[in-house]
Amino acid sequence: MSLKWTDTLDIAISLDEAHPDTDPQYVRFTDLHSWVCALDEFDDDPEHSSEKILEAIQMAWIDEKD
Repeated sequence: MSLKWTDTLDIAISLDEAHPDTDPQYVRFTDLHSWVCALDEFDDDPEHSSEKILEAIQMAWIDEKD
């Protein structure tokens, strides 16, 4: 399965598995972008992200933690 920027929930789940001790509320967007691009399943153009997409991923990750 390959992840695209629009797969916010799946990305959030993968990030939670990769960084289980991280509180996503305090992750900077620059770090979040790097972490998403570093996921093995991620297969999209790193330049196609935006603040809106990163915020959606962060919110999904926060929800996943709850």
